[in-house]
Amino acid sequence: MLNKNIKLIIAGLIVIASIWQFTENNIGNGIFLLLLTIIPVFLYYRNEFILLAFLKLRKQDFEGAQKWLSYIKNPSSALVKKQEGYFNYLHGIMLSQTNINQSEKYFKKAIELGLSMDMDLAVAKLNLAGIALSRRRKLEATNLISEVKKLDKQNMLKEQITMMKEQMKKI
Repeated sequence: MLNKNIKLIIAGLIVIASIWQFTENNIGNGIFLLLLTIIPVFLYYRNEFILLAFLKLRKQDFEGAQKWLSYIKNPSSALVKKQEGYFNYLHGIMLSQTNINQSEKYFKKAIELGLSMDMDLAVAKLNLAGIALSRRRKLEATNLISEVKKLDKQNMLKEQITMMKEQMKKI
């Protein structure tokens, strides 16, 4: 895996090669190289391993997603801040199946670093609310559930929210 700064250096070198091709009157090569610059710039903002992990998660293949995430050795130097948030978010989702204590740490870090989609933020907070309920922290759970309601604009988490409220009544 390439460091995020190396990806920008590669993009800069391709642009320089494109300018050189334009000065040599090879317009087609210059245009092709400019279009080729899109790839490292895209991969700077969207990490390839995180994209592949999301594809594996979509198929409910947690082991495959974990394998792709394991290729990212040092997330703070290899990823942009939002990507690092999604890195922690994915780890939190996978660990919520087995180890709730570790998943709480990952979800909190993901929220702290930031997630770009409201739905992802809502899912992370809903998981944190579930963890808070399991530890009998009712006030924290109610605050998180109210935040989830605000973030869930399409009402996709409505059933989960009502289930959490039913569980809160039992505590």
